[in-house]
Parts: sequence; C-alpha cells; structure tokens
Amino acid sequence: MVPGPDPREIDNTLPHSARIWNYWLGGKDFYDVDRQVGDEIARTNPGIVTTARAQRAFLCRAVRHLAADLGIRQFLDVGTGLPTVDNTHEVAQRIAPDARIVYVDHDPLVLTHARALLTSTPEGVTHYLDADLREPDAILEGAAATLDFDRPVALMLLGVVAHLTDDRAYDVVARLTEALPSGSHLVFSDSAEVVHPEAVRAMVRQWNRTSDNPRVNRSREQILRFFDGLEVLEPGLVSVTRWRPEALPFGEPEEVDNVGAVARKP
Repeated sequence: MVPGPDPREIDNTLPHSARIWNYWLGGKDFYDVDRQVGDEIARTNPGIVTTARAQRAFLCRAVRHLAADLGIRQFLDVGTGLPTVDNTHEVAQRIAPDARIVYVDHDPLVLTHARALLTSTPEGVTHYLDADLREPDAILEGAAATLDFDRPVALMLLGVVAHLTDDRAYDVVARLTEALPSGSHLVFSDSAEVVHPEAVRAMVRQWNRTSDNPRVNRSREQILRFFDGLEVLEPGLVSVTRWRPEALPFGEPEEVDNVGAVARKP
C-alpha cells in the first residue's frame, strides 16, 4: 500500500488544480475554495465543465478500443489526478481482467486517495507511482516494476502536458515514448483554442492566477508535434468529442476546446 502524506502538506485554504478538476467532473474530493475558484473559472469559460467531462469520455473510448480491439493489456497513466468514475483501470479491467495499470502522480493530495486507485481484479494489477512528469526516467524505472516493457504499453497523457509550459515538454514525451516497444500507443489530449479561443485564453490566465499548477495553451500544430515518429490512428487529432464517438443519432457531436488522438509506435 502507498502511505498517505503528512496532512500538513495539504492546504485546504488554497485552490488546488486536482481538486478543481475533480469538482468539474462531479467528484466529491474538493473544498469550498476549489468550488469557488472552479465556478469563477467556469464563468470565464462556461464550456470548461463540458470539456472536462468530454475528456473523461475520450479516455473511456480510447481505453476500450485499445483493450478490446487492439489487445493492449498494459497502461501507464501519467498525471492521473483524483479518482472519480471510469478510471483507466476500471475501464481496462472490465474488458481484460488481467490488465496491468500503473498510475503516476506526484501530488500529496492524490497520494491520500491512492488506496482508492489501488484496487484490481484478482487477475490484474493496479499500482500507484509517486513521480513527477518532469522526471521521465524515474517514471520509467518505477513503472518497470509492474509493467513489462518488452510488451506493448499504452501511455496515457490526458490534460497533463499543458502543465509543462515550455518546449522541454516535447523532450519529456519523447523520452517516455522512446522507452516503449513497438506496438505501444500514446493516448494524448489537452486544451486547445478550438471553439471559443478568447474564453480559453481567459480561462488559462485565470487558472494561472489562482491555481498552484500553471498551464499553457498549445495550438493544434504544436500538439501534433508530440506525435512525431508515431502513426496517428483515424480520425487523427480532433476535438475529443469527435474521436470515435459511439453513437451519432443527431449527427456529429459538438466540438469542445480540447483535442485528442491515439497513435501507434511502429
């Protein structure tokens, strides 16, 4: 089991990015200050709650495709945040009970909820790794205790790379993908100025004024750079609502200010 952090490390008087996101997803692990800031950001960008939930739905569809259609049985989910519903291990192990999942985060608050993530089917494994995205070698070393890097791995980077605010982000993602064997996949999504660019810019400014974890917006072209050397699956890099939607009774789903794609390592 992963021990919880010293409670003194958690300040419930300051807004916290993971708790704000948890609030938007309909979770329960947040404080009044997180709700207040989350509501303030939502007033700046009214689509943020819809976007947060659309990104989670994208995670579910991507993991189901990888596990059910492509036979992926190992998942490395970096920047997992606070558990809500349909976490990666839950989606994967419904399809493949023997799936092995490693969650990675370095947040002391998330550590207190690690036990909720450290559940698994008897046939599979779910492990939690305390590590920082900025230290990819530490992530790979820790994950290797649970995952077999001679077999394909799905690397999940959902809404987290925006917190690497300079071009070192490309080196970090490249280091992680280079360590994966052929047949592995990258699942990536992040904010982008797709529908309401001014609102998204204002949201990021507001986020950076009030949160403890700055972020940056990247253009679609800048996000595509993270897939260099990989084979991007259809339909490419699109609004997360339009990545293989499961039912289209009323035509194409509306776009949101978040793009995502899944790509295979040759």
